[in-house]
Amino acid sequence: MAEAEDKNRVYIFDTTLRDGEQAPGFSMSNAQKLRMAHKLSDLGVDIIEAGFARASQGDFDSISAIAKEVKGSTICSLSRCNEGDIEASGKALAPSDNKRIHVFIATSPIHREFKLKMSKEEIVDRAVAGIKQALTYTDNVEFSAEDAIRTERDYLAQVLGAAIEAGARTVNIPDTVGYTTPDEIKDLFTWLLANVKGADKAIFSAHCHNDLGLAVANSLAAVQAGGRQIECTINGIGERAGNASLEEVVMAMRVRGSEYGVHTNINTPMIYPASRLLANITGQSAARNKAIVGENAFAHESGIHQHGMLANRETYEIMKPEDIGLVKSNLVLGKHSGRHAFVDKIKTLGLTLADDKVDTVFVAFKALADKKKEIYDSDIEALVLGEGKVNIGPWTLTAMKAYSGQEKDFNPSAEITLTHEDGRTVTQTSKGEGPVNAGFEAVKEITGIDVTLENFKITAVTRGDDAQGTSTIHVRYKDDLYHGQGISTDVVVSAIEALVEVVNRIERKSAANHDARIHAQL
Repeated sequence: MAEAEDKNRVYIFDTTLRDGEQAPGFSMSNAQKLRMAHKLSDLGVDIIEAGFARASQGDFDSISAIAKEVKGSTICSLSRCNEGDIEASGKALAPSDNKRIHVFIATSPIHREFKLKMSKEEIVDRAVAGIKQALTYTDNVEFSAEDAIRTERDYLAQVLGAAIEAGARTVNIPDTVGYTTPDEIKDLFTWLLANVKGADKAIFSAHCHNDLGLAVANSLAAVQAGGRQIECTINGIGERAGNASLEEVVMAMRVRGSEYGVHTNINTPMIYPASRLLANITGQSAARNKAIVGENAFAHESGIHQHGMLANRETYEIMKPEDIGLVKSNLVLGKHSGRHAFVDKIKTLGLTLADDKVDTVFVAFKALADKKKEIYDSDIEALVLGEGKVNIGPWTLTAMKAYSGQEKDFNPSAEITLTHEDGRTVTQTSKGEGPVNAGFEAVKEITGIDVTLENFKITAVTRGDDAQGTSTIHVRYKDDLYHGQGISTDVVVSAIEALVEVVNRIERKSAANHDARIHAQL
C-alpha cells in the first residue's frame, strides 16, 4: 500500500475549504480560510483540500496563502483533468513543501453521455494525461472517478488501474450523489481491492455525500472493506445534504476501535474548537442534536439519565466531553484577572490565538468583565473566536441610541453614528418596525448599501440576564449572499455590529474589484 506503512491507519482528508465551502451559506473570505486551515492543521488533519485553484482568483490566492503558511498537513488543490486546471493547482501549491494535486473526471454512463460526451477510452486517456501532468508539480497525486458508485464495476476497475499505473498514489471512489448504502459500498471496495490492477500500490479513499443520511455509515463501511482514506468535512458541511462529518467518522473509529481495528492521527481534543471556529466563521451553528459537537451531545435532562450519570458517567456517555475538547468548568476569570491567566485559560479551552491578537482580545475581555457579573468559558470562547471582533473598516459603529415601546402611535427609531476610515462621521436617525429594523435602515442610509435581510438569529452565549448575545445575519446584495456576526451584552448593538461587518465586506470587495479593473487596464 503506497504511503501507508501502517496498514491500520486511516488518513483524514478534510475538504471543508473546498467541497464544504461550495455549499450555499458557507462561503469564507481568504483570511477566514487561512484561519480555518491553521485550525485543521492543529487538529491533525492529514490532507487539507484548500480549494479549486482554477475556479476563481480568490480560490487561487487562498490556496497559495495556505500553502505558504500552514505546516504539518499536506495541502491539496482540486483540478479537472485538463491542462489549465492542473497548471493553476501546481502554481497555487508552489509555496508548499508538502502538497498534493487532486485530479478528477467523471466515469458513470450518465456523466459520459450527458456531461462529458466522451467515450470510455477518451476518459481513460484524459485521466492518465492529467495524472502525468500533475506529477510534474508533485509526486503526490490523487485521482477521483467522479460518480464512481454509478459506474460499471469492470470499467471503474479499468480506470482506477490505469490511474495507479500512471502514478496516482491515492484513488478515490466518490459517492457523488449520496446514492449508495453501507452494504453496497463495502462490497464494492472489497471487489475493487481484489480486482484493480496495482491496488496494493495505492490508498483507496471514500468520499461520501449525505443525501440519504448515510455518508458516515458508508465511509466507515468502506474502511471495513480496506479503504484507508476518508474525505470529510467539519460539522459535515457540503453541497446539498453535506459530506461525511469528520468528527463523527473519527470518533466512531476511536470509540469502536475493537470493531474497526483502525486509528487516525487526529488530535481529538481539537475537534470541538474546530467545530466552533467553523460555526463562528460561517455563521452556521451545528444543530443542537448534531452528533459529537451539537449542544445536546453531552446534555442529560431526564431524571433516569441524570441519576445514572451521577452514579457513573459511563451509564449514558460512550465518550467523555474532554475527548473532543469540550471543557466544562465554571466561572474562573473576572475583571481583576491578568493577561497571563487569560492566555492560560485560552489554552485550557483548546483555543489558539495569534500573538498579535492577544492584546486586542484581552482588552475586549476586560471591557466585558466590567459589564458582566460573571465571565464563563463560553464568553471567552466567543471573544477568541471573534478575535475581539476587531473592526477592519472602512466603517466603524461609534455611537448608537435605540428607542422602543408599545404605546399607541409610537414609532421605534434608532440613531446611528458611523465613522469612515477617510475621516467622515455620519449620524442618521431612522424609524422601523422595531429598534433593530430602524438601526438597519439607518446603516443602509449612511452607507448607501441597500441589502436584503434573509435570515436573522440571536443566540445567548451564556446564561443569565447579562449574557452576551451573538447576532448572526445573512443578507443578499445584488447576486451575492453575505453573512455577518456581532457580539455584545446588548443584542441591538450586536445586530447593528453584524450589519456593519457585512457592509464593510461589501465595500472592501467592491474596492478590490475596482483596483483589479484599473490594474488590468494598465
